[in-house]
Amino acid sequence: MESKSNIQSVAKLANVSIATVSRVINNQGVVRKETEERILKAINELGYIRNAAARTMKGKGTNTIGVIVPDIKNPFFPLVMAEIEQKAREKRYFTILSSTNESPIVEEEIVKNFIERCVDGVIIITANENGDQLKLLQEQGIPIVAVDRSIKRFEVDTVMVDNVTGSYQAVQHLILQGHEKIAIICGSQNTTPGRDRFLGYKKALENYNIPFDERYVIQGNFGEQSGYQATQELYALDDKPTAIFSSNNLMTIGCVKALEELEWKLGSEVSFIGFDDVDIATFLNPKLSVVSRPMNALGDIAFQLLHERICFKGTLPKREYLLSPELKIRQSCRLVKTVF
Repeated sequence: MESKSNIQSVAKLANVSIATVSRVINNQGVVRKETEERILKAINELGYIRNAAARTMKGKGTNTIGVIVPDIKNPFFPLVMAEIEQKAREKRYFTILSSTNESPIVEEEIVKNFIERCVDGVIIITANENGDQLKLLQEQGIPIVAVDRSIKRFEVDTVMVDNVTGSYQAVQHLILQGHEKIAIICGSQNTTPGRDRFLGYKKALENYNIPFDERYVIQGNFGEQSGYQATQELYALDDKPTAIFSSNNLMTIGCVKALEELEWKLGSEVSFIGFDDVDIATFLNPKLSVVSRPMNALGDIAFQLLHERICFKGTLPKREYLLSPELKIRQSCRLVKTVF
């Protein structure tokens, strides 16, 4: 049976009035147990999500948007969220923030909750790029804007940073300083940032005729502990890398902690560039070189796209923004030999 449903279809299937269905789903009033069970069975069969019809019944929105991020502990996401919230407030919208902890199951639960709350739109940094869980939003006509990660199966507005170029520039800089043994701490390869940053790394090596060495490719998961463990693995190699590229800020923090414990001297014994600026980058000695992303622009554009979708439903083509990162060279890279 078609998953898209409304309160009228539930009432029809259960052979009761709309008012009776409303009392059950909102826990208001007394309904016979037999009738309640029949209504709940109809809700399950139809895949109905509570309050999904409220928007059309009221004929107006709630001035609320939902924002879904994969990891609230990652400093990058709150910075993007702060800009979204500011722009939303300027337009008199409230924001609801939820974190999935990279779980597609949790993400689907959040999506259902947002539908129940009748949000006017959703900005999402998804944990599942297939986008299966977003079908529920599309069925209810709720606009979606994807940030940082692409959505494969649905046409949605997208705001991304050019991860390939950012990582390419970082590795290129290390190569031009004479490094050939360049390691990468990869992010999750089932995400756009993880794949694209690894691709940029490989492209830089290829373009400068540096052999690809699997020993210097360590798989992380964008978490601090994986950066820590990856650095230990690299240090244990007989032929250690002379430079490390870390694919995100939390892994950078883990890497720096490991370097300190191992007494592997940052900037002198091993050069370093991380993707994403971090608070500690300019407080460390030496200061960290990083690929910086325009967090404010990401949040600003994401909200503007969503607001336009809310105001002009069904009349806009798909929009895609690819923003440029900035390579910030500080003190954590050293020249080992002149290449050109």
